[in-house]
Amino acid sequence: MAKKQLLTKKSMDFLEKYLNNASPTGYEWEGQKIWMEYLKPYADEFITDTYGSAVAVINPKAKFKVVIEGHADEISWYVNYISDNGLLYVIRNGGSDHQIAPSKIVNIHTKNGIVRGVFGWPAIHTRNKSKEEAPKPENICIDIGAKDKEEVEKMGVHVGCVITYPDEFHILNKDKFVCRALDNRMGGFMIAEVARLLHENKKKLPFALYVTNSVQEEIGLRGAQMITETIKPDVAIVTDVTHDTTTPMIDPKKQGLAKIGDGPVVAYAPAVQQKLRDLITDTAEEKKIPFQRAALSRATGTDTDAFAYSNGGVASALISLPLRYMHTTVEMVHKSDVENVIKLIYESLLKIEDGETFSYFD
Repeated sequence: MAKKQLLTKKSMDFLEKYLNNASPTGYEWEGQKIWMEYLKPYADEFITDTYGSAVAVINPKAKFKVVIEGHADEISWYVNYISDNGLLYVIRNGGSDHQIAPSKIVNIHTKNGIVRGVFGWPAIHTRNKSKEEAPKPENICIDIGAKDKEEVEKMGVHVGCVITYPDEFHILNKDKFVCRALDNRMGGFMIAEVARLLHENKKKLPFALYVTNSVQEEIGLRGAQMITETIKPDVAIVTDVTHDTTTPMIDPKKQGLAKIGDGPVVAYAPAVQQKLRDLITDTAEEKKIPFQRAALSRATGTDTDAFAYSNGGVASALISLPLRYMHTTVEMVHKSDVENVIKLIYESLLKIEDGETFSYFD
């Protein structure tokens, strides 16, 4: 286990700043700058690519390459249509949930800065109770207080402006972290903490470590697909969030059982290289790090798939952080799970040997 303290005040200050910054899919660069600034003391060099993925490299001259990865983007909306009376209609940028939109405050990102708006919704008094209409992409709209389309355009808002929620980080009951975009800036945070601990504990790895924060995961793993072709890694350990299935309206018989506070979730899936996964679970048992298991049919739905099936096949594994209320503005994780994901990635890296193929045929 790491000797240095997990989740220091400096760590938590970074996490809050990083989460509160908006990084919608396709517009991640300001968040990436915050992330790279934090990692400067712990990295030997940085790589960035055309679309904004960022990589902190430790021991870059080594031939064998190991990636630890999270994704930097958050779900958002685009302005899709402006009505004559100045209301904005939207389309998704990632898997934004239309059902949570009504009555939410939004930030519309324009060339001249943020324009505030609200997702309005008809008052309960005016709705037909016998034919209650649910929120859907076609009937939710944003009001920015403009009287007409011309005034909207004078405010700098146009079709294609990206829209985010302003909800910020807070802690519930001392150990539950709550914010929008924990999916998956918690991943970027946790891999940054692994890099910090390696540096502070003076651990010299026998391979090059590529601490990778990919863009555009929410619209199809696109950033990971690009950056893995640049790095050409030998091994990839990916971290993302997964569903806590203990809250109402989720069936664990269908979704599997995972619970915040019970530890990282290690994935079993075709994209997961089984010997690498065994190294991770063996490490957890040896170091007494609690963990859970998940079976994923076909694809994992995370950047693991992009790494695994690239470059002729890269030994890849997925360690997930259990999370409640995914793709809402009140996503929730447990502090102990965050600490244990960091520990598990850190300790697993110390078990990987230079040149390890993880071959099934040795």
